[in-house]
Amino acid sequence: MNHIYECGILIVDDNRELLSMLSRILEREGFRPPRTAGSCREARLSLKEALPDFIILDVMLPDGDGFSLFQEIRQTTDVPILFLSARDEDNDRLLGLGLGADDYLTKPFLPKELLLRISAILRRTYLSGRNRPDPDPVLVLDSRTVRFDSGVVSSPEGETALTAKELLILKKLYENRGKLVTFDALCDAVWGDGYYTYENTLMVHIRRLREKIEEEPSRPRHLLTARGIGYRLL
Repeated sequence: MNHIYECGILIVDDNRELLSMLSRILEREGFRPPRTAGSCREARLSLKEALPDFIILDVMLPDGDGFSLFQEIRQTTDVPILFLSARDEDNDRLLGLGLGADDYLTKPFLPKELLLRISAILRRTYLSGRNRPDPDPVLVLDSRTVRFDSGVVSSPEGETALTAKELLILKKLYENRGKLVTFDALCDAVWGDGYYTYENTLMVHIRRLREKIEEEPSRPRHLLTARGIGYRLL
């Protein structure tokens, strides 16, 4: 696994609307489409088919409870698990964490907070220590440092995560640093076949990317535009 967005995620919750919403949030961020289960039984069947890299687990399920299912899962795997529950009592939170869960988040929640917690757990689990693959190059742009292995930009103001598409764009430009990369080449690297209508979307991603890697996004020094042709990374 070279990046957290490659992880397979299983969401276990009996609220179908929430399952749909969480799936959209994860896919919009760049993750692979998650698998879903609405009960303990469905979760067990899904786990038999394929072991996920990460599980989001509700506490209250129609045919059991998440705590018991967690203990059942832990008998065979140490896959990271985050409890997502409407039960926000301290005892429930302490029980979940005491059982060995990687995190416990209560409903309602901010989508951005959930994404940050998931990303932190996945980086810690799969991209650190002995699990870390050979590190990708590090890109230094003035006071900003881009780590391709984690998709994080470090600056004096703190750290900012790149989205999956921003990372693909920047990698393509980095691989051709100093050279002009056309709109078509960038769109093909990000969206693959059928990319022809994505040029305007690419411009939006470039603007957001500049906000993360340039000290003055409105006066870029590194991610430059070749008007009507493409972009160049200096």
